[in-house]
Amino acid sequence: MIPPPDSLLKYDNPVLVSRRSGAKSPKSFKVNPQQSPETSPVPPLPKPQPGPSKQQSEELLNCILPPREWEEGTKLWIQNVSSAPSTRTEVIQLSEELDIKLKRRKARLTGICPVRRELFSQCFDELIRQVTIHCAERGLLLLRLRDEIEVTITAYQTIYETSVAFGMRKALQSENGKSEMEEKIAALKNEKQELIKQLNEQKAKCEAVEKREDKRRRVEEKKHSDEIQFLKRANEQLKDQLEEIVTSKLSA
Repeated sequence: MIPPPDSLLKYDNPVLVSRRSGAKSPKSFKVNPQQSPETSPVPPLPKPQPGPSKQQSEELLNCILPPREWEEGTKLWIQNVSSAPSTRTEVIQLSEELDIKLKRRKARLTGICPVRRELFSQCFDELIRQVTIHCAERGLLLLRLRDEIEVTITAYQTIYETSVAFGMRKALQSENGKSEMEEKIAALKNEKQELIKQLNEQKAKCEAVEKREDKRRRVEEKKHSDEIQFLKRANEQLKDQLEEIVTSKLSA
């Protein structure tokens, strides 16, 4: 027989339910998952009566904590939750076993940890079992609390996963935007270098034109000055000739 997975929830000894005919199927293990508010709601529970019998307590426990089943070849095994009351010593042992399993399975003490959540969930189910045996009403109230906790945890988990997905999308968008901005910056730098090159070329042309025009201006100024000096000398000569003519006519 394949042993069921170890759990903090106390179970009775497994019972062989049936033997199936036909070809022998490969060994498989199947455990009924504990019902959660998100997947499948807890079935309607019978209203407990004062002073329930042992059979009624077992039926109530099976409704709150469903038995687990598994197959071994052609055999179907079932294991119900134990209906035996727990002593104070067993409760202390449950606490010690919880600490041992937390260390053995290396559960994280903070943050989100599926292992820690699983072990505490098993421990809480065991406490529900113990309380239900002594008082069905308290057990049902603890069941409501467990379901509400599951709903709250699932809601927070959904919010966390959504926020992580949102953060990843924003990170990818920022990475894409970053690459685009880097390409744009590189293009602008190249354009800047090209404009600087054109500016230097235009400055060189402007300096060449200024030098050429300055040289031409100096040449024109020298030519103009020479013409003025020539005209002055010609004017002096004409003046002297005119004075000689006037003087000669007056003396005659």
